Parts: sequence; structure tokens; C-alpha cells
Amino acid sequence: MEHQPPRRDVLGLPKAHLHLHFTGSMRPATLLELADKHRVRLPEALSSGTPPKLRATDERGWFRFQRLYDTARSVLRDEQDIRRLVRETAEDEVADGSRWLEIQVDPTSYAPLLGGLIPALELILDAVREASTATGVGIRVLVAANRMKSPMDARTLARLAVRYADHGVVGFGLSNDERRGLARDFDRAFLIARKGDLLAAPHGGELAGPESVRDCLDDLGAGRIGHGVRAAEDPRLLQRLSDRQITCEVCPTSNVSLGVYEEASAVPLRTLFDAGVPLALGADDPLLFGSRLAAQYRLARDVHGFSDAELAELARQSVRGSRAPDSVQKELLADIDTWLTTPLTERTAAS
Repeated sequence: MEHQPPRRDVLGLPKAHLHLHFTGSMRPATLLELADKHRVRLPEALSSGTPPKLRATDERGWFRFQRLYDTARSVLRDEQDIRRLVRETAEDEVADGSRWLEIQVDPTSYAPLLGGLIPALELILDAVREASTATGVGIRVLVAANRMKSPMDARTLARLAVRYADHGVVGFGLSNDERRGLARDFDRAFLIARKGDLLAAPHGGELAGPESVRDCLDDLGAGRIGHGVRAAEDPRLLQRLSDRQITCEVCPTSNVSLGVYEEASAVPLRTLFDAGVPLALGADDPLLFGSRLAAQYRLARDVHGFSDAELAELARQSVRGSRAPDSVQKELLADIDTWLTTPLTERTAAS
């Protein structure tokens, strides 16, 4: 058997997490406890303790995924639930070596039980500040519109997001099935967000092909792309993303779980990286996909052959693609260099 050189522990690698959904960040045990608290009956796919088997490459499969997500979201019913979720998510980020988190949330999903849009967002932002102080992880929020709802709803959310730009909101997103509707239907919402100095970070290039990434760039002024992996199918688009240094939030485990790729080795992580496209590995929805941030770095190493130096560069790209203040970025980048240059010992090597 070929001898494997010692490798640094990815848990100790400082990194930023730029693609994590609010409900999807919940711990499985917390889901069960909150369901019991509120007497919510969970389907076996959510109560079995193992990630559900999903395949969202057809509409029926995507509908099932959304239904499971909506059921999980239904257990978040009061202030205590919201604060618990954010605090535990921050603790999980610390455990994975994440030092900066930009979590994505559509406050309309929680507004009916929390007093309306504004109270819901204010509660989430307050919970974020509380969890950040308690754990040391820098946390900010991306407000996300739902592609399955009307562009008017998206404009309302964009205005709300801009209103809280100085209170923890750093970006505006667009989630759900990008095969439905046109990106340009939401152009006015994204214009509102960009004029308010928010990062435009819509989903694209996951369930739909490279054309959806181009639409995000051309119609929505995207400064970052949620997923973006399908850009690997278009060399000219790869070059464009590289030239403009548009970060793609790549979520390998999610891509396989949803059937975008049949197996982890098929995720074009190496293609994107070698083309010079900045990447930020993300966990997407750990509740449904069964793995968190550090696991994505292990996958890059074990499946795609990324060296420690390349993993460090992935971490740097996640930091540079974030909306962290310059001082925070500088500190994180220095700590990444320290991780890479510190001689390996039993303490710093991966188990």
C-alpha cells in the first residue's frame, strides 16, 4: 500500500462559509426536539436520523425536496427556536473551522408566526449578533427572494434588505428552482439591492445549465453565484468568471445528493479551480444532505486530489469572496498562511 504523507487537519483551516440556508443549517436532533415541542409530525425521511434520499433533477424530485424543507421550517415557531438555531449553527461553524458565515434566509417564510416581515428579520439579525458574540464567528445575513414567488415580492424583500444594510444584511439572493421563470423578471429587485450597496448573489448553474449563470450575470448583475458548477460546461463562461473574479459558491455534497452529478468525482471542482474561477465551498443544507463545511474540504482533498496548498487557496478564495470587513479578511488570510506553513505535528495532522 502506497504511503500517504501526513496532511493538515481541515478543521483547523480558517475559512469562510458563504452558502448556507437558514432552516437547512439545523441540527437533526434539534429538528426532532422542536417537532416534539410543537407537535409537528415529521415524515420518516426527516425523523429517521439519516439524510433523506433525494433527486431533484426532475420537477417531482425537486417538489419532494422543497416539501421536506418546508416541513423542517415549520418547527421554527417562536423566538426561542430562532435563537437556538442560530446559536447552534454558529457553534457548528466553530467546530468546522469557519470564522465567517453569510447565512441566507427568506424572512417571509417565518413572518406569519413572528409578527411580520420586519419583526422576523429583526429577530434573526439580533440572534445573529448574539451568536456571533458568544462564539466568535463573524456572521452576516443574505436576504433571499424565492424564484417561485412574484417579482413584486422580491422587490419588497430587496427594499427590506437595503433598510437593514447597516444592521447585518450584506447581500440579496434568489433561491429555488432556477429552471422556473426568468432571471430578468427579478432584475428590478436586484437593481434595488445593488443600489443599496448589497452584494447580488443569486442561485444559478445548478439544476439549469451555464445559461442560467450568464443570466445571473447579465440580468441581475451578480457579484457572486450560488452554485455555478454548470459553468464548467462553457469554456467562454469560465473565462468570463475568471476574468471578473466572480466567486462561485460550490456545494459538492449537495450537488450529488440532488442528482446534479451522479457521484462526487463528477463535480467539476478541479475544472473550475484550474480555470481560475474563485470558489467558496459550501454545505448548502446540512440537515438534508448530511454533511457540513469541513466535509466539503475533505471531499476536495480525498476525491479531487487537492493538496494542502490548494485547500489553503480554496479557503483564501472563500474569504476574498465574502463581505467580511478588510480587517477581518486580512486576519483570516494571515491565519490561513499560518495553517499552511506550520510544521506538521500530531496536533495539526488529520486523523
